[in-house]
Amino acid sequence: MNTGSNEPGEVAVASNETGTHEAHGEPHRGLGSRAPEFIKARRLLHMSWQVGVFIIGLAVVVAGIIMLPLPGPGWVVIFGGMAIWATEFVWAQLVLRWTKRKVTEAAQRALDPKVRRRNIILTSIGLIIVGVLIGIYVWKFGVVMPWKIENQ
Repeated sequence: MNTGSNEPGEVAVASNETGTHEAHGEPHRGLGSRAPEFIKARRLLHMSWQVGVFIIGLAVVVAGIIMLPLPGPGWVVIFGGMAIWATEFVWAQLVLRWTKRKVTEAAQRALDPKVRRRNIILTSIGLIIVGVLIGIYVWKFGVVMPWKIENQ
């Protein structure tokens, strides 16, 4: 067992830091605007900055929503738009933190051996069912090409 020390007799002690930011080397940042100070100092300029950030974030989120049924990384773009909003708006920061926490929890659960085994079994069963259905279809109707080669 690695205790983090090569000296005999030393005991490993767990730290009290439990945040995700500290674990990744990121400093903990408070909620609120991340606009430069000279922008925050002027009310009209700060309001204009927030409107601009909102419009850009909205455009990115709408593009992500459009990409959901179309080819493209829809969810990634939506979360990118949320990250743009999170530079200015506390509600977006809270939503983004909640989403990051849920994604991290899901990743942890996916690495659980019992869950992985269950997912592999369910995927195998699904593939077998799809294979049987395709086999029945081919046996019943055959393979018919959409173009006619025999006439040429």
